[in-house]
Amino acid sequence: MLLVVALAMFQPWLLFVSTTVDDALPTVAPQTTAASSATPTASASTAPTVKPTPSSTAPIVLAQGTFISHEHQTTGTAKIIKLADGSRILRLENLSTSNGPQVEGWLSDQPVIEGRDGWFVFKDGNHLSLGAIKGNRGNQNYPIPDSVNLADYSAVTLWCAHFYVSFGAAELTPSTQ
Repeated sequence: MLLVVALAMFQPWLLFVSTTVDDALPTVAPQTTAASSATPTASASTAPTVKPTPSSTAPIVLAQGTFISHEHQTTGTAKIIKLADGSRILRLENLSTSNGPQVEGWLSDQPVIEGRDGWFVFKDGNHLSLGAIKGNRGNQNYPIPDSVNLADYSAVTLWCAHFYVSFGAAELTPSTQ
């Protein structure tokens, strides 16, 4: 019975299972200008040409940082990206960490500290969970609610809610774009 409880609590098999995710970076299709309704009807050969006018479709990196390892070896990049429609996402690129129970992506106001001293700091401050991570490897996108003031958060952590420990974290540095 004790073995069953221990297995259920620690879920050691997750250390041997990897889930790779490859979310594309969201973009918005270019807008096109429609022909005016005042344009006289013309045959296809004499109709005026309507050229598409691209809107701003390039995502803007607002802040980014490189993951450091805490409880588990963690590498990759965390980026806060503003999309053309004004929405924002947390994007994890080239993420590599261990799998684990209840690992969430958090925005946090706590400092990123290397070594064992950094494993637990994120439980003390303000944080916003963006939900369970989709996988422990690859590229992933997580929407950030419009109501969130990004100035309140300076770091991203992969937080194991089951054991109250950071797998890895990245200090966010504002971009100069």
